[in-house]
Amino acid sequence: MGKDEIEAYLTHLAVTRHVSPSTQNQAFNALLFLYRNVLEIEFPENINAYRSKRPARLPTVLTKAETIKIISIITGFHQIMVKILYGKGPSAKASYIHKAAT
Repeated sequence: MGKDEIEAYLTHLAVTRHVSPSTQNQAFNALLFLYRNVLEIEFPENINAYRSKRPARLPTVLTKAETIKIISIITGFHQIMVKILYGKGPSAKASYIHKAAT
C-alpha cells in the first residue's frame, strides 16, 4: 500500500464513513505503527488526506422563562448572587467563576 492508497483510505473514512477526527487519527497511527514496527519499512511522507472536521458546538442557552424559573427556585444568598451575575452579563459570570476557582 503506497501513499495514494493511504490517502484514499483516510479520505474514505472522513468523507464516506463520516468518522470522527479521533477515529481517523487512530487509523492513521495504526498504519504508521504497521509500517514502522511490523513491516519495518518507511512510511510515506506528506500524506494529504481529507481530514475529518470536529462538529461546531453551540453553547446551550436558556430562554428568559427558563432562567426566571431557575432563579425563583434558588433561595437566600445564592439567589441574590445569581441575580447579580445574571444582570451583569456573561463577562461578569466568567470573571466570578475564574475568581472562585483560584
